[in-house]
Amino acid sequence: MPTKVIMPQLGESVVEGTVTQWLRQEGETIQEFESLLEVNTDKVDSEIPSPAGGTLLKILVPAGTTVRAGTILAWIGQPGEAIPEGGGPQSTHAAEPAPQAEAPAPPPAPAPAAGRDRDLGFISPVVARLAREQGVDLTRVKGTGEGGRITKKDVLAFLAAPPPTQAEPPAWETPGEGDLFRPTELMFTAGAPPSTAPTPPKAAPPPPAPPAPTAQAGDRLVPLDTLRKSIAAHMVLSKHTSPHVTTVMEANLQRVVAHREAHKAAFARDGVNLTYTAYWISALVAALKAVPLVNSSWTEEGILIHSAIHIGMATSLGADGLIVPVIKHADGLSLLGLARSINDLAERARARRLQPDEVKGGTCTITNHGISGSLFATPIINQPQCAILGVGAIQKRPVVIEDAIAIRPMVYLSLTFDHRILDGAAADLFLSTVVHTLQDWS
Repeated sequence: MPTKVIMPQLGESVVEGTVTQWLRQEGETIQEFESLLEVNTDKVDSEIPSPAGGTLLKILVPAGTTVRAGTILAWIGQPGEAIPEGGGPQSTHAAEPAPQAEAPAPPPAPAPAAGRDRDLGFISPVVARLAREQGVDLTRVKGTGEGGRITKKDVLAFLAAPPPTQAEPPAWETPGEGDLFRPTELMFTAGAPPSTAPTPPKAAPPPPAPPAPTAQAGDRLVPLDTLRKSIAAHMVLSKHTSPHVTTVMEANLQRVVAHREAHKAAFARDGVNLTYTAYWISALVAALKAVPLVNSSWTEEGILIHSAIHIGMATSLGADGLIVPVIKHADGLSLLGLARSINDLAERARARRLQPDEVKGGTCTITNHGISGSLFATPIINQPQCAILGVGAIQKRPVVIEDAIAIRPMVYLSLTFDHRILDGAAADLFLSTVVHTLQDWS
């Protein structure tokens, strides 16, 4: 009897995955537990082992396709063995009851609730909530999932796409223009002929969509991989979602630098590399405790303030992009514990060995753009969080201290925040707490 290859659920909150590549082709043999395919979930690539030894009889889900956990991806068996009838890529979870809908959003365009929709098929809770929050009419979204199902990636791509150009409306649809609809007092001012009457200004036409770039001789097209598509969609979604504002302060790191120099050898004996990132995150945690409103997310029902502090740590993957592993319950870790977690997550992120749940659930994010020499930046918020802290390069600069000029290691810190949640005073209070924590380090 052939064995099913099933899309696994790679994390507690992971409901779907994208097949990025098959490591074996139809007709090839494979041993049990050998890597059979790669699956991407939220920018994390995972190798899926073969559930049995034998021949790969049939691939049902090609590379690039997104399907739900539990979907049959392929069959493995002996050469010539028949695949059971109905052995297509249906989900093994199809018989489970669909999640009940939340209350639909008010008109004008309520999104379908989670569950089975007569016209759209299955709508997952994640897709239903995203469509409701962004006001997306799912009947306009093309689904690329199993059987044409609309996935979260489809909704993000729809939001990232430029709006369709609108044709100019006919004259009868614009009653504010033309002599027929012009107010009488403008047409017949006292003693003035109609030809000299003032004309109301016309509304400026909407800006045209930017033209598509034209390839020239010698240009090179780099195809978009799953990671780059995910980054692009997430960044566009964030700018569409939150009104971004950035505030910048600087900090004197004399005490932090001295502390690191005094303790990095002891940390190294414990097998831990003490980097400045541990100090940034420790200061960020202190500020989140002092101003808990920053540790929150916007909802239509109100501002959701999170009780747990989970810090996302933007990690560069070089030319391949970046990923944000999350340090869970960072407020419960000492400086040594933070440094150990940072070392571990950064190393496994660059080796592509993170688990899907390790990039989920962040409540605030930090990005150390100064590692490449940048002094300060205006990072984009990692949705659905409230803020992101940017850390610039550490530079020795002359500063005035008690009316005297001194040389100190200085750093610019930028906080980009969601102006729906935070006003300037609260954001500055938060960032000044980060600054004072670093400057008063002991």
